[in-house]
Order: sequence, then C-alpha cells, then structure tokens
Amino acid sequence: MIPETIFNLIEDASHVVLATHIHPDGDALGSLFGLGDILEAQGKKVFRYLDEPVSHLYDFLPTIPFASTDLDAALQFAEQANAEKGKIVAIALDCGDAERLGEARDRLLSIEPFIVIDHHRGHRDFGDHLWLESECSSTGEMVYELALALGAKVSLDAAFCLYVAIVTDTGSFRYESTSPRTLRIAADLIEMGVKPNEVAESVYDNYTLARLRLMEKVLATLAVYGDGQIGLISVTEDMLERSGASSDDVEGFINYPRSLSSVQVAGFIKEVKKGTVSVSLRAKGKIDVAKIATGFGGGGHKNAAGFRFSGKSIEDVQALVLDALNQAIA
Repeated sequence: MIPETIFNLIEDASHVVLATHIHPDGDALGSLFGLGDILEAQGKKVFRYLDEPVSHLYDFLPTIPFASTDLDAALQFAEQANAEKGKIVAIALDCGDAERLGEARDRLLSIEPFIVIDHHRGHRDFGDHLWLESECSSTGEMVYELALALGAKVSLDAAFCLYVAIVTDTGSFRYESTSPRTLRIAADLIEMGVKPNEVAESVYDNYTLARLRLMEKVLATLAVYGDGQIGLISVTEDMLERSGASSDDVEGFINYPRSLSSVQVAGFIKEVKKGTVSVSLRAKGKIDVAKIATGFGGGGHKNAAGFRFSGKSIEDVQALVLDALNQAIA
C-alpha cells in the first residue's frame, strides 16, 4: 500500500524531520515518537518537531525529551543535512490539512521533499508526496506497516507509542475503523512487550481535580435535539479559568454526549479564544461527519471530524452546527 516513491525516499534518507498537527492527540504523538525511534534504529538522524510542548495528558510517552519546539533548530538540521551531502526528508504525520501545521506551515513545507502520511478521509492534499489510507484506523497503524516494509526494528518504546496511537484513535477498539488488521497489529505490539493495562491507566486514569471540575461544568451544558439523536456540549474560556483547567483537559469530553443511547451524532463546541471557536463532531451509524466538517472548511473521518470559525460567537456557531446536524439526520 505504501507508494514506491515515498518508500524509497524514506529508505534512502539520512536525515528526517518529523512533524504533526497543532494540538496533537494520541495518534499524532504516538505516531511521531514511534516513527522517530524506528528510523533512528536504522541509523538515521531524526528531528522531532512539535508546535507546542507535549500536553500533560501524554507526558508518559517515552522519548519525549528528544522532541523540540524550536523551528529554527529544525530548519538548521535540514540545512546541515544538505551541507553534509546527506539526504533530507520531512514527514508530516496525521495531518489532514496544511493549515493544521500551524504558524510554522510555510517554513516546514520549505523542507523538500515533504511527505505526508495520513488517514483522514477529508484530507486536503499538500506537500510533495502523499500516502493516504482512509481505511486505516490510525496513522499509528500506517507507521507500523511502514516499519515492516522497511524491515526496521521496533523497540519496546516504539511499540508502546504506536499502541497508544492506535488505542486512542479507535476509542479502545470501539470505533468502526477497527479492522481485523488493526487488532493483529495491536497483538504484535503486545507480543513485543506492551502491557495494555499500563497504557489504559496512562491514557484514561490520569485526570487532575481541575479536569473533573471542568467536566462538571461542561456536562452541565449538555443539550439534546432531534428526538434525542443530536447531543451538544460546550466549553468557554470562563469555564477553563474558573476550574483551573487547561484547554488540553477537554480531550475525550466529546465521548459523553456520544455515549447516549439515542444520540447518532455529538458535537463539542469550544471557545478557543475570543473570536475563535472550534467544533469537534463524533458520530455513530450512517452519519458521515467528515462531510459536514468539509462543508465548514474542516475535515476528518466518517465518525470523527472537526473545524473552526473565526469572528463568530459560541452561540452563533452552535446555531450553525445544530442546523447542519439536523439536516444530516433528516
């Protein structure tokens, strides 16, 4: 499944710059750190670039100390590779849109060749070479397939990272994207030494008191529409401030309205900052939220997607989202 050009570029590279999307989730971080370890085991020099420090929700991932938020250092790494007559390649992981690279987008894309490895159905093509597998459960699953194709050694640290990537993006193997291959890969990673209970504890039993206080406020906003088929929650800057939580602490909250038996599609409307509102959608059944997100300039998977607005209030965004979801279930 791996495009030959991409495989050859990665196999021949001596230096690799890895990047992912802003506000990275478990799949993004697990894929980046897992691939970084795999490529270094092959003797390649790797620069792991992140737009921001790793969230406290994922500070248990191994090899975090090797990551850097220094964009200038990443570009200098690429320049040094050229000076040493090495073969440089940049790889964006789990990023469905160039905008999601953040403010560093243009400078990162200046590193050539630029490869994109992604599994989002609503992907917007960018970079020089694209490997897109929308049927894969996660980018972590794709990274594992790449490791096998390269004949690379997968260390316990890399296996742990890839397992985190897969388990978080499949909702612990609950989502429709979970395939027989997904479970076989998970089994391989467990045979390499990954302990599912340790991953589960790290991912799901890491709440702070502030996160629970925030959850209390967010769940108080829960409202259902469309005969119970639509569930919406929201969070404001004021809620974050009053609870003492950070924006990272809202990860996973969307699963609560989705868990209602009658709900077919859930939405989480988040005030990122004054004038900027982001929306996360999750679906069950036949509704394709990637199509809805694309209509608002976003993207994602059939069952998980998102987008954002600038210059609109959280109330205005909720009205727009509710109208779109009502049309989807009609």
